[in-house]
Amino acid sequence: MKYAIIIPDGCADEPQESLGGKTPMQAANTPAMDEVAATGVVGRANNVPAHLPAGSDVANLSLLGYDPNVYFTGRAPLEAAAQGIQLAPNDWAIRCNLVTVENQVMRSFTAGHISTEEATELLTALQADLDAGSHENGPPVRGSLKFVPGVSYRNLLLLQPGDAPAPFSNETRTTPPHDLTDKSVAQDYPRGPGSDLLTELMGRSHDLFANHPVNLARQAAGKLPATNVWLWGIGRTPQLASFQQLHGKSGKMITAVDLLRGLAALIGWDRIEVPGATGYTDTDYAAKGRYAVEAIPTTDVICVHVEATDEASHEGDVAAKIKALEEIDRHVVAPVLAALRAQGDFRILVSPDHPTPVRIKTHSHGAVPLCIAGSGIAADANQTYDEPTANSSELAFEDGSQLMPYFLKS
Repeated sequence: MKYAIIIPDGCADEPQESLGGKTPMQAANTPAMDEVAATGVVGRANNVPAHLPAGSDVANLSLLGYDPNVYFTGRAPLEAAAQGIQLAPNDWAIRCNLVTVENQVMRSFTAGHISTEEATELLTALQADLDAGSHENGPPVRGSLKFVPGVSYRNLLLLQPGDAPAPFSNETRTTPPHDLTDKSVAQDYPRGPGSDLLTELMGRSHDLFANHPVNLARQAAGKLPATNVWLWGIGRTPQLASFQQLHGKSGKMITAVDLLRGLAALIGWDRIEVPGATGYTDTDYAAKGRYAVEAIPTTDVICVHVEATDEASHEGDVAAKIKALEEIDRHVVAPVLAALRAQGDFRILVSPDHPTPVRIKTHSHGAVPLCIAGSGIAADANQTYDEPTANSSELAFEDGSQLMPYFLKS
């Protein structure tokens, strides 16, 4: 039996007045997803417990069958794993966005989608500033602080205290910058143990970046500057059983996002890097589909994660979200479904991780629609894949981590 999981990140949404009361999923032309729905079952799953943050970290752990109440320790450690960083038991990883904050309002949580090269140059300057000893006037720190450039605005900060006690704890609270788009940040700086260190670093970056050549060049070109780093998603490495141990299946992941790369690494999946995959709406959907089809013979489970729908939601762009859904349907779901059918027994699951309504431009709690088709799946009466259909279905997983055992059950 071959299995495929397609994750159109954050595609679940609300009815839109501009779409005549339809959701983007209803408005999009998605014949392949509807075919999965019509030949299989439609349902819904709640991947994020109410007491945990509505983020892709919690949601994707749940979606892949890992109870976040047991396994969730923070977002940044997953992204550290994507870069092959092995954290010691006392190490902490912190997500480091480059952002644009103007008059205490989050203008852009991506600093205008700053390039990787520009981000690296800014973080290198900030690291040099710390190493030069100018941090000595800030909160005392034992051990080392190291900025680790990633992709574009997505980067990391590592605190490696060695044998000394770390300043953070499970009570340290931070706010994802994508939750603050077009909102005041005044009440959302880090709180709790170690927050003085994080806040001081954020302020230091603001002073250093103000007249940095990267920002001067961006402003001269009419682009948003990276005003400072925003530190969030703090945590230590979770202890995850491998997917093989938990579910008895091997797997491979296709994604352009470090969070999913890291999660794949921690559960023992191979990661397939696809040229042209960007983690944005300009990603090469067709290349993702081709690489997924090529991987089917060599693994039990192929998982394709596409960030584009979530990015469109963060930008409040309904048209871009619909287009991304249609591209995923045409270039990923359709060819993967055809390839699965051609090789024998199979199952396919299409499901986002969490809702990301374009109205609020950020992730939210709540159930997401799913559809499953393939061998041993008796079709229900549903014909389309969308939120209203899922909400009327009897198939529901209040604990989203129970969906994966259901999907993989022979």
